[in-house]
Amino acid sequence: MKRYCRKLSLRFLLLALAAGVPQQASATDTLPWKDPSNALVVDAYELNTIDWESLLSDKRIAAFISKASDGLPETFDCSGDHGGDTVAHCRTMWRKYSVSRELFQTRRLVARAAGLLWGSYHLARPGNPIDQANHFLDYAAPKDDEMMILDIEGIDPQKFMSLEDAQIFAGHIRARTGRYPVLYTNHNTARYIAAYRNDYPVLARLPIWYARYKPEVKGVFPMGNWDNYLLWQFSSGSNCGKRRCPYRVPGTLTDIDVNVAPMDKPELAKIWAQGNLLPAREPDPPLILAKIEMMPREAPVVCVASSGPPPLAFDPVVTSSVPRREANARGYRDF
Repeated sequence: MKRYCRKLSLRFLLLALAAGVPQQASATDTLPWKDPSNALVVDAYELNTIDWESLLSDKRIAAFISKASDGLPETFDCSGDHGGDTVAHCRTMWRKYSVSRELFQTRRLVARAAGLLWGSYHLARPGNPIDQANHFLDYAAPKDDEMMILDIEGIDPQKFMSLEDAQIFAGHIRARTGRYPVLYTNHNTARYIAAYRNDYPVLARLPIWYARYKPEVKGVFPMGNWDNYLLWQFSSGSNCGKRRCPYRVPGTLTDIDVNVAPMDKPELAKIWAQGNLLPAREPDPPLILAKIEMMPREAPVVCVASSGPPPLAFDPVVTSSVPRREANARGYRDF
């Protein structure tokens, strides 16, 4: 019979230690979108409806980020065995892919012609990370002045690209373009990467596009190697409705994702393309505590006898890069 009292005692010890360490705070950790000098960024997937003339009337919007590739490249071979699928469905998916790619290119032309900064992201799924990186570069064809983003939605490798593969993805992007991508992820995943920064030395030092749908990040961010967020996704369909919304972008519906930068438009334009790793820092007590709490991705520790290993506890999806319809179909959970 195995007991976890020793681990619980260590947890309390580290909590006491962490309490004596001053929390690093960001100057823009509470309602930064209320500051009219902070630039705003809109990001979208292919199902978002956009009235560009209205959107461009909001002069705070500095950039537009679009979903590009998704997982492994599709073969769209409509001959032979379809594994229970139909030829008609294969052709439908090919049409959908063609339309979404054309929409991506059209949006880029419109956004850049209007003077907006442009970025694109890859939604990372399980599967060969080099094939996914090549798929992203072939699909998005990013220019040197455009932001590239790796979207990691969680730490369950059965649903999302594993963090080990994500490191390979980022390295391959760097090898082909000379630049690392930005990391887009939610609080739970960011906290996990920060706690295990020695295991994920590339991911832990990528500039972070941080998704958290709350009015502040005080006390939980910054963390690890991240002194500040590059972007904070603060609004999406999960917290924006007809009656109440953190920020309404003209020409869009309530499902559009809105982000704030901790700087004005000219400053954001100077650093937009990114490409370098952040400086490495020594782990601090709160993150040492976080690592112990997560190791080895267990359920909460209790001082009771156990006849077997505790179950795995992966984080839920808390971002909105996956459209709500797809999220519901896959059984994902937002909060």
